[in-house]
Amino acid sequence: MRKHSERLPYGVGQITPGWLLLVGLAATAFASGLQAYLQQLNEGLVVTGLRDIGTMGGAPWGLYVAFDIYFVGISFAGITVAALVRLLNLKELKPLSRMAELMTIIALILAALAILADLGQPLRGLLNLPRYARPQSPLFGTFTLVVAGHLFASLVYFFLDGRRDAAVCAHIPSPFQWFHRLWASGYRGTPAEQERHHRTSFWLAIAIVPLLITAHSTLGFVFGLQVGRPGWYSALQAPAFVVMAGISGLGLLILLAAIFRRALRAHERLNLTIFQWLGRFLFLLIAIYLYFAVVEVLTGMYTGGHYERRVMETLLFGAYAPIYWFSIFCLVLPLGMLAVQLLSHRWSIPLLVLSGLMVNLAAVGKRLLIVVPSQTHGTLLPYGPGVYIPSPVEIRIILGLIGLGTLIYALFAKVFP
Repeated sequence: MRKHSERLPYGVGQITPGWLLLVGLAATAFASGLQAYLQQLNEGLVVTGLRDIGTMGGAPWGLYVAFDIYFVGISFAGITVAALVRLLNLKELKPLSRMAELMTIIALILAALAILADLGQPLRGLLNLPRYARPQSPLFGTFTLVVAGHLFASLVYFFLDGRRDAAVCAHIPSPFQWFHRLWASGYRGTPAEQERHHRTSFWLAIAIVPLLITAHSTLGFVFGLQVGRPGWYSALQAPAFVVMAGISGLGLLILLAAIFRRALRAHERLNLTIFQWLGRFLFLLIAIYLYFAVVEVLTGMYTGGHYERRVMETLLFGAYAPIYWFSIFCLVLPLGMLAVQLLSHRWSIPLLVLSGLMVNLAAVGKRLLIVVPSQTHGTLLPYGPGVYIPSPVEIRIILGLIGLGTLIYALFAKVFP
């Protein structure tokens, strides 16, 4: 082992006013969300805007399910970037690996919590899952592939990838030295250990990539295979889920990279080349998704049946039109900004950050539009159109989940580099 300084790298263990402000805001949001969830647990889902389809004129799936899909999408890009860095030896993106892996794990935890919030009585749901689950159902696949398989594979990859850095930090006296020693698990960096580590991480990365595509396609099948639900039944659901997952994850990764670049003054490590790579990938995925969006509209309006057209007209001109066109705007404008930078070979980190923020707003809007309109306006029975308006309780719980994710990320950044 080489000789190291007495200070842990990348701001680990160093508390700054900005970090305290971030933790304070995140903790406040989490506390508010927890209080709202306890209210929901005590009074029931009646405190939410969720109602049954048909006679109740509402939607049983709403903000919770939409953000579950959003969180799962974020997790897709994180571990995919880390796996491709290992498989394709993308040295330019290696500084993003740890950041992306942690983003994946936190996002999957938040996705699981969002589903628990949607259950109303989570303990009853967890107990009944092994009793009444149907393995042939795509919904069961989301639990086994996404929550279980994806999360477990990400944790294992995260642990293996961090052992070397943990071994380095374990030689530096600090309050977290015991944690670093535990993570290192006796790793000393010998040639045999390095070779074994590289071989294991390589094959794990190979296994992760098809698992991710299968898991996120299965989540799309939950909607795409609903033949009796206009607006959901579509062959494009699975590929569109995967592409939008990549868009939202890359956008958030750009935001995180910009924040850490500024907070840690890591301008050389998180250089412009990294943002150029992310910008190029983001441009490609946005272009593909907008193509899917055009195909979806043309199919629904030109050749779709009566019920399919009704859902599409509601999206384009009806109650959900503001969300739909805002989401499209938040995709088209970043596409234009990225195209200008790509053609001029002049990249701007502020414009990339703006693009990352806008595509995540678009992702939230599109996830909500996937879930809700087909329930309120896509019924085949002679019911009137329904209405879904998220209640303050739902909004506070979602903000609490975002606060929890931010809190975990911020605290971990001060414990491990």
